Amino acid sequence: MAQDSQTLHGDGISAVITVQGAELVSLQDTHGFEYLWQAGPEWRRHSPVLFPIVGRLKGDKLRHRGQAYPMTQHGFARDKLFTWAERGPRSCTLVLTDDADTRTHYPFAFRLAITYTLDRQQLGVALEVTNTGDELLPASVGAHPAFNWPLQPELSKEAYRLIFADDEQAPIRRLKDGLLLAETRSTPIEGRTLALSEQLFDDDAVILDRPASSSVRYAADHGPAIEMSWQGAEELGIWSKPGGAPFLCIEPWHGVASPADFDGEFTDKPGVMLIEPGAKRSLNYRISLEQVPR
Repeated sequence: MAQDSQTLHGDGISAVITVQGAELVSLQDTHGFEYLWQAGPEWRRHSPVLFPIVGRLKGDKLRHRGQAYPMTQHGFARDKLFTWAERGPRSCTLVLTDDADTRTHYPFAFRLAITYTLDRQQLGVALEVTNTGDELLPASVGAHPAFNWPLQPELSKEAYRLIFADDEQAPIRRLKDGLLLAETRSTPIEGRTLALSEQLFDDDAVILDRPASSSVRYAADHGPAIEMSWQGAEELGIWSKPGGAPFLCIEPWHGVASPADFDGEFTDKPGVMLIEPGAKRSLNYRISLEQVPR
């Protein structure tokens, strides 16, 4: 079992990462208080890595040079066994590379490395995509961490809000059947504050396709809180399961679901990174825990 997961310990924080999907499955403070959703029946994941797509492709098909390859929502990385590249008491790196199976879905050579690092009540996560082939690599990558909502069980969901670093005045995007709708909608964010409620997710995720902010704080008036910051992300998704579930996902992405009317070549899909042979691109995010003294 020791090979299946790694527990990291930092100053006032601990994290558990599994080799399956390189997934973060626990994030606790020094008192053992759990911030991360524990994969209950409403949604059986914790914090999946999204690669080589974010969201869905039309018909769940990736098209490249006239051929169609089956590709399920959010890609295959979250369901693959990674390998350990580095393992230490405060950090670890896991790697996924192309193989015969991945090429039946995604006909490209790649290296995906996920690094987790703990430091002073903070978890840093780096997702790095390298083009190891000799042709242009089209790819998207994203994070999907789910936090308990409410964080403090005795509080209501409506006690919580997201507070962005900057005013978020731009319209938002929505999905239908997992695909991006063409029309925009007025933002539910008032200035820098998004009031949270289950009804907010009746139409699936709230998508900021060009967020002004690079950080957001998830908090109530009192109790534990989280601040998330990111670099290299072009979009931000905010999601909970429609109909109500006790988790909230805050998702920095480089990429987004296919527009509902797009069924073309993957290299032409809006939001895809195009990585030259030998080059790499990265998305980084940081989760800072605000603990309650006990």
